[in-house]
Amino acid sequence: MANDNEKDLEEVLDETENNDVEDTPCEKTADDNDDNNNTENKTENEAEPTVEEKLQKELDEQKDKYMRLAAEYDNFRKRSAKERLDISNTTIGNTISEILPVFDNFERALNAETSDEKYKSGVEMIFNQFYDVLKKLGVEIIDPLGETFDPNIANAVNQIEDDKLGENEVAQVFQKGYKIGDKIIRYAMVVVANP
Repeated sequence: MANDNEKDLEEVLDETENNDVEDTPCEKTADDNDDNNNTENKTENEAEPTVEEKLQKELDEQKDKYMRLAAEYDNFRKRSAKERLDISNTTIGNTISEILPVFDNFERALNAETSDEKYKSGVEMIFNQFYDVLKKLGVEIIDPLGETFDPNIANAVNQIEDDKLGENEVAQVFQKGYKIGDKIIRYAMVVVANP
């Protein structure tokens, strides 16, 4: 029986030793798994932004949207102001173009010979008042006499040859032109010398 007990004891010890050997690799496997999990967690942590980084990214996106919106609004404001100015200049230009024949007649009356000084003085006062109103509205007179002919501001209605004048020089102005800003209300009608 002692031999049986010894045999049983040896078998138990052998099994225990085998279990110890088997347990050791299992523990290493568990540790390896923990190391793998830690490595994966580190990779995930590095790939996954922190709350602060997320908030910073969101703040940057909002700033970008705000800056774009501010730029769009500024462009809209400038475009609207330019359109209003263009509409205003067009409206003033259309109105002035209807009044210009009256202004031309006042200018002719001012240049007419008369012996009545009071009459001439009255016409001159009305002409000056009319001219001041046009200046306040931003209207400029185009009088290219003596300048080189520019088709952007004048229409040539006649041509002459004159040795005293230069090439393409405006020799005579039949009718003055008018502009407001860059918009021509009426082109000057001129005679061009030596075209």
